[in-house]
Amino acid sequence: MRGTQTLPLAEDTENKIPEFWDRSVVFFANLLALFFGNEKQAKELADEVGEVDTYGGRVIPILNLIYRGGNNVLVLERTPDYSLCRYFENALGLDLPKVEILHHADFVDLPRNGERWTRERLRNSSQWVDGYVTDKTLAAWASKSGKRTVSTHEGSHCGNNKRLLHERLMQENLPIPRTIIASDSSEACEGLLSLQSEGFRWSAVRSALGASGIGMIKVDLASPIGTQEIPDHFFHEGPCLVQGWLEPGYDGITRVESPSVQLFLDEEAIHMFDITEQILSEESVHEGNMSPPRYLTPTLRAEVIRQAYVAGTWLHEQGYRGTASADFIVTDSGADKEPTVYVCEVNARITGATYPSVLARHFLPKGAWLMRNLRLETPIEGEKLLSMLETANLLFLKSSGKGVLPINFNLEKDGLVSKGQFLCLANSVDHCIELLDMARERLPTASRTDRD
Repeated sequence: MRGTQTLPLAEDTENKIPEFWDRSVVFFANLLALFFGNEKQAKELADEVGEVDTYGGRVIPILNLIYRGGNNVLVLERTPDYSLCRYFENALGLDLPKVEILHHADFVDLPRNGERWTRERLRNSSQWVDGYVTDKTLAAWASKSGKRTVSTHEGSHCGNNKRLLHERLMQENLPIPRTIIASDSSEACEGLLSLQSEGFRWSAVRSALGASGIGMIKVDLASPIGTQEIPDHFFHEGPCLVQGWLEPGYDGITRVESPSVQLFLDEEAIHMFDITEQILSEESVHEGNMSPPRYLTPTLRAEVIRQAYVAGTWLHEQGYRGTASADFIVTDSGADKEPTVYVCEVNARITGATYPSVLARHFLPKGAWLMRNLRLETPIEGEKLLSMLETANLLFLKSSGKGVLPINFNLEKDGLVSKGQFLCLANSVDHCIELLDMARERLPTASRTDRD
């Protein structure tokens, strides 16, 4: 862990993205690496999300905006949709990284058997290495290849640890939801019973490390607590958190919101480049984001930024560098009281909000945006999907100032698009919502929004 230091908070009032890194990188976009070797969590994500090997394609349009040194290499698990890449280059004028393919099984074995792959495909690549997280596999391969990781393994690992963050928030005397630390399933059940007696209707059991809803269980406290089983892999990284669920009706709460601050940490400062509202399912699984949040008063905004700086400083001290998000819960208890702001978690990586935020602030710095996942009932070709948006005059173009920008296509085994991440850009959130509704009407196969 690096020493404590006073860092400036660089907030761009024009909502422009920071300069990010003036360097080149080999970036491994392997979603299953998020769990630092916890294979049960990785399998759970693959089973729940589907098409998990195509999610890395979201990095294609933003990598050269974050790493501005050129000559970047993006390592994916699967070949991306060619028509979408052509759209990025021709219609949006984006410079794209070189893409190489490395399947997850080969990635795990990379430190031991990756020399030929490195020699044949990365001969002219950068000396910097990065990924969603810097796990032991990535750190070992970088060391063996004579390259440097942007974040230390310890910084990336600790920076995603919810329990360590919780301890720091307590030290800073920041508001914290009712939390019980549990070392095993038995202690977790005892914690659930305590929360039940305190009047909570629901609880969240959260493992120290998790992502995209994996590593969290929402527990109905009206059900028999003794029958609740907490999976062993929740304790893979040590004790987990058992927390009371903050919702309207509990302790006078009338409204709950979920803002998220988009951060970038370099060696010298903590940069804040966007504030979004998270779109969450009933289980608190991320489904999208919008910006700006419509309820964000100047006073509330200042408090969210203040706490984001505390969380960002802690993250910087761990040794983490790069993009991140600080997620919050804001509870309102009536007009005569100021809302209460709680840091919910910090995600030390490129997150589901990073892709749309970077693109939105690149193309429309002062505008609004909305990102949702659309699941298609009948998979279709990527080129046909783009054509349908263009025919309906909905496809975002560099000169248009508004429209729907597909960030990524999730592909079936036959290469057809089964789901995609769609960014709506306009001058207001209401207009962005209209664009999404029109896209769903014009795409006859777009039946529903989906989890991220």
